[in-house]
Amino acid sequence: MILPRLHELAAITAEDGRLTRLFMTPEQKRASALVAGWMAQAGMAVRVDAIGNVVGRLDGQGPALMLGSHLDTVRNAGRYDGMLGVVTAIACVERMVKAGTRPRFPVEVVGFSEEEGVRFGAALLGSRAVAGTFDPAVLDRVDADGVTMREAIGRFGLDPAMIGTAARRREEIAAYLELHIEQGPVLEAAGLPVGCVSAISGAGRFEVVVQGAAGHAGTVPMGQRRDALAAAAESVLAVERRCGAEAGLVGTVGRLEVADGATNVIPGRVRFTMDIRAPEDAQRARAEADILAAIAAVAHARGVQALVERIYDMAAAPCAPWLMRQIERSIAAAGVAALRLPSGAGHDGLAMRAVADIGMIFVRCAGGVSHHPSESITEADAETGARVLQHFIENFEVGA
Repeated sequence: MILPRLHELAAITAEDGRLTRLFMTPEQKRASALVAGWMAQAGMAVRVDAIGNVVGRLDGQGPALMLGSHLDTVRNAGRYDGMLGVVTAIACVERMVKAGTRPRFPVEVVGFSEEEGVRFGAALLGSRAVAGTFDPAVLDRVDADGVTMREAIGRFGLDPAMIGTAARRREEIAAYLELHIEQGPVLEAAGLPVGCVSAISGAGRFEVVVQGAAGHAGTVPMGQRRDALAAAAESVLAVERRCGAEAGLVGTVGRLEVADGATNVIPGRVRFTMDIRAPEDAQRARAEADILAAIAAVAHARGVQALVERIYDMAAAPCAPWLMRQIERSIAAAGVAALRLPSGAGHDGLAMRAVADIGMIFVRCAGGVSHHPSESITEADAETGARVLQHFIENFEVGA
């Protein structure tokens, strides 16, 4: 049931031969309708909220256990990122209803309308609306076709002025749990089908401009050069060296641009980016400080100027210990060793932590490849993830 439904969802795309499904598009509306039908079939009451999230609810007493993930994709995406969590949660509810084992508490499954941030450059829109942290200023953002987010939401059939009604109160939600592919190689290397997420790593992003002095490649002696690219290269290695020294810490220079680059010209100006992530904010702060000091030292030694601007900062989102304990019990019940691992990628839990304690279950993906058509999981691993999630739901206790 799980993989065939994921393949059916993947057929809803804006581009032939590639999976691309963006926020507030006709493709999203079709995907939402398909998911809503599965929710209704599972026995849930279904609604679409003011930001386009699809919400299925199985009633009970007290605050709800909320399960879910996102239904939007990056361009040329894989078919499991996000969707696996929604489809698996629906399958678990359907199995319980058919078996007559309805939980005493409400269970909600949410297919968030937007997480990736592709169309408007603003991410986690669906979960931020539910968490009550949606920033109305993003409604004026414009997509590649000149359409504002405000206009896109109106064309979708929703009223952007009503987005605030999607917000939930903390007392309404017992916990938020998300099942997701790992998007990394750790579980595969450990030979495990599932794992318990300890935290969603925080991230700091920087743009660095190195200003040196351009010169003729044949006439300026090596000792008299102010080579911006050489300084940038040494800085890149400083990022790698510092982030490779601690478990959980990762650093990436994903873009490097040489201004007016030519074979016979000493580079005078270079721009590069840095992305630093860690499951603990204090660990990331120390690493960022060390890296910035290293870049300053390189610039001083080479006679160049390094201008650094922070362009993004997202705090880490630790998973609640009480939820991790219950997840690990459910993993053990499936006959699997319970491995804790951080998530280096961002997820809807980053936003949902503002309104509920969060937990995550990872499912192994082949080669750790994600955000790509070759993204792949096995039917056996998908079923193991479903068994773990179902055991978790059936044995869930608040705060236990």
